[in-house]
Amino acid sequence: MEQNFIKPPVEIRYAEQLAFLKAADKLNKKPENWQLSPKSVRLFILGGKAINPETKETMEINRKFYGNDALVERCIITLAGNRGLMLVGEPGTAKTMLSELFSAAICGKSTNTVQGTAGTTEDMIKYSWNYALLLSKGPCHEALVPSPLLIGMEEGIFARFEEITRTPAEIQDSLISVMSDQILTIPELGDEGLILAKSGFNIIGTANTRDKGVNEMSGALKRRFNFETVSPVRDVRLEKEIIIREANDLAKNGHIDCEINSDVAELLAVTYHELREGITAEGTRIDKPSAVMSTAEAVSVFYQTVCHAWYYGNGIIELPVLTENLLGAVCKESRDDLEQLKTYFRTSVKKKSAKFGGIWKAYYETASFLK
Repeated sequence: MEQNFIKPPVEIRYAEQLAFLKAADKLNKKPENWQLSPKSVRLFILGGKAINPETKETMEINRKFYGNDALVERCIITLAGNRGLMLVGEPGTAKTMLSELFSAAICGKSTNTVQGTAGTTEDMIKYSWNYALLLSKGPCHEALVPSPLLIGMEEGIFARFEEITRTPAEIQDSLISVMSDQILTIPELGDEGLILAKSGFNIIGTANTRDKGVNEMSGALKRRFNFETVSPVRDVRLEKEIIIREANDLAKNGHIDCEINSDVAELLAVTYHELREGITAEGTRIDKPSAVMSTAEAVSVFYQTVCHAWYYGNGIIELPVLTENLLGAVCKESRDDLEQLKTYFRTSVKKKSAKFGGIWKAYYETASFLK
């Protein structure tokens, strides 16, 4: 029976593309234990036409990451060189998505993950025990409960460490010896407790720059990683495309047959871009909100509005609802950001309303909902 998932893992979502690329990838060079070659990993993430040289079949691979192509290439080479990869940047810049894409394309598995929090402990990273079996049989492999790091080492796949700087520093540093020696020691197992990492094992970490100083990574741990900064989308047209694409995917998964209005998506992309950059298209300087003005947040605001139109309206997006959703997103960290949003409407939106009319005029009229 077919099952519907809210958010299927990348390897399930793009299973057809991955299978085609694997079949077409026999002539390309690839590191040991990689499912795809670096060339095919790049193609899977950045999109293009894939060709099977034996059967001459072709498949159009859609672009999944909108950003710096050279960054993607550098990340792939870092992983091919068996060096840890650390993706850093503002929240909502697709760091997690990028690490999932790398893991799915290279290992066929993107779910071997540690979610860093203040409560993350060493056994959540390495291993723990089934205490019922431990009491009845003593220390043995059967009683061992592997965590993502140990699974990665034994299977020769990546371990993903999300938001590593949210984790206590002493827990972070438990990675140092593993990354240096590619060995994990389980003292309770005696001579059998020496786990050697199989080819293909690596660690991909992510860290938000807004968390800098929360639990700063030690210099020793930093030296085990190559750092790549994932920047926010700077192109309004590109941000509009991402909003539309992601909203379409979410609506399809949610069985919502509602119009994805491109004009509203562009309006929202302009709003997020100008608030994030602190300057309007007209050259007026404005105060940036303290909230994260990421593309991911813009997608969330837009999709919320689409859902409202589907469940409460007639399937047509209502700008007052969009503005109310925007208000909730911008002011969720501090009500002080309300004044920044009001100022934005009084300056940029008002000028665009007078210049362009139409949807911008209707948008400006929703300023009364900012309270």
